[in-house]
Amino acid sequence: MSTTRPYPPGDLGPEPGSAGASAAPAPATPAGQVRRLRLAGTRGAVARGRDFARQALHDWGWLPAAGADQRAAAEDVLLVVSELVTNACLHAEGPEELRLRWTAKVLHLEVSDLGAGSPAPRSPHRPGRPGGHGMFIVQRLCLDWGVVRNADGTGKTVWAELAAPS
Repeated sequence: MSTTRPYPPGDLGPEPGSAGASAAPAPATPAGQVRRLRLAGTRGAVARGRDFARQALHDWGWLPAAGADQRAAAEDVLLVVSELVTNACLHAEGPEELRLRWTAKVLHLEVSDLGAGSPAPRSPHRPGRPGGHGMFIVQRLCLDWGVVRNADGTGKTVWAELAAPS
């Protein structure tokens, strides 16, 4: 887990200039939009979170995918959302909220819960063993991820950042 940053989680830093702009198709919705889904007390939170993220990716022009890179990026986002919401269900009394924010370069996602634990990849990672792979997957797919404790001491937000498709 990496938490050393020149800016706090959720603040993605300065937006890059127009130099080197990508030839990717224009998104259906402008970058920078935040999407929120309340999950507290709901059944099927993992499926709801994944469906919510899929709809956001569709609205933002990531889906339907124009190519293999864009499809892989969208699949990575859906897998990370599934893993983080699942962890909140299994280890933190359930998720409270899922938040997604897309910029030109990254997708920032957050899952808030009321749990006291801190997620971490199991070390050493044992691929042949069932279970315990969620945070290893998150670590492998994401540019960065971390945990922010709520100021009042009740719960936390697990955040992750994934690269936008080129």
